[in-house]
Amino acid sequence: MARGGSFTPLKVNPARLNMIKIRQSWSKYNLYNLSRAKGQDNRARTFFALKWKAKSVSRNYHGSQVREGDWTRMFDRRLRSVIPMDAKYLATNDGSIESAGRGMGAELRRPKKSTPAIPYMQMIYAPLERRLDTAVFRAMFASSIRQARQFVIHGAVTVNGKKMKFPGYLLNPGDLFQVNSDRVMYAAGQPKENPAKVKAEKQVAEEAEAEAEAQAEAAAKEREEAIQSMVEKDEEEIAIDRDPRQVLKQLQAQARTILSDSRADVGGKRKQDLRAFTRTIRQLLSQSKKGDSIHSASLETQFAEIQEQLRIRQENKQRKSASESDGSSQKSNDTDAEISQSKSLGVSEQADDNTVTILSSSEVSELYTAIKSMHENPIDDSKPYATPWMPRDFMSAFAFIPRFLEVNHNICAAVYLRHPVAKPGMAEVPSPYSEDTSTIAFSWYLRRR
Repeated sequence: MARGGSFTPLKVNPARLNMIKIRQSWSKYNLYNLSRAKGQDNRARTFFALKWKAKSVSRNYHGSQVREGDWTRMFDRRLRSVIPMDAKYLATNDGSIESAGRGMGAELRRPKKSTPAIPYMQMIYAPLERRLDTAVFRAMFASSIRQARQFVIHGAVTVNGKKMKFPGYLLNPGDLFQVNSDRVMYAAGQPKENPAKVKAEKQVAEEAEAEAEAQAEAAAKEREEAIQSMVEKDEEEIAIDRDPRQVLKQLQAQARTILSDSRADVGGKRKQDLRAFTRTIRQLLSQSKKGDSIHSASLETQFAEIQEQLRIRQENKQRKSASESDGSSQKSNDTDAEISQSKSLGVSEQADDNTVTILSSSEVSELYTAIKSMHENPIDDSKPYATPWMPRDFMSAFAFIPRFLEVNHNICAAVYLRHPVAKPGMAEVPSPYSEDTSTIAFSWYLRRR
């Protein structure tokens, strides 16, 4: 504060406020910066200023977690490139014509198309692609290069079966690296809701509800009764002691609701349906004669056991109804008893057949798909990510795998096949900047070499 009580304005360069920094990240802010990024303005700039600007903006994306001195030692002026050869020509010729000096004259026919140039300058940051943290990010096992570095330091990454805690480890062709699956699902999945925010919203809602109840008590009572009946209806569990036909029908209805809902809309109603569906399946499996081993069995075995339990309950119910009808009938007439017994047995056999055919093939397929979805992607509040698992927002814009990596996302593992190379019309090092920017940045790092 200056004398007289007046404030001294801060000297802020407006150009720095508009500076766009593109990072190796899946953030929505980074995607916005990518959408508004423009080419480099080379007007009224010295050659030194051009080189400094190109080096600065390109280093914001390539290896921002690496110190400048470390990158300067990694820099290599020799850039890898390959010339693709015609496999058919190589198979039919052994090179004797070229070695004899024939066939190298003027061609009578003009080539159909010219070979595009090789973008050598796009390979300036190729040495950084060998780093372990960069490879983890390129394989889509982390949402940013900083998060990939954190995974490596915390011991969640193994290289060739051994834990590697050094993010600067340089991979060799053929190295296999693997990341903990929970870390990958946390990085690529939707984040959990903030508990403090949820609690605050709940408190505000409770206060608003209390105020509304104070204003209109009569209307509040009617509203509470309606809400209570709706909640009881939503949270109603399937009584497995009821008719197996009704159990199957209600299971199939819940399965259809679960499958029809959008994956992005995981509201309270869908969570209630999923929990009720899960509880019913567990109750049916808990009464199996196979004991606790059925819970760890395959999905097909569990689905067959559920069908078997429903058949057993149908048989028991039919036998019970048959015995009650036999007890109430007259015991004097043996012929009538035999007839009633045969009829009851016929009804039970017919009911068994109806139990199997009570659902069509498409409805049984829906029920199986819902059980499979519940089995593979359950709701688990202990996980650090939102469940059921869903991919994070704005992920599709960054979903690509470089050619020098072979990735298997089922086991969260990848193989570093070879070093990235440049080919005619393509460079294997991903970069958001043009070849002109990379050329000027390459000139900056060529000094004193």
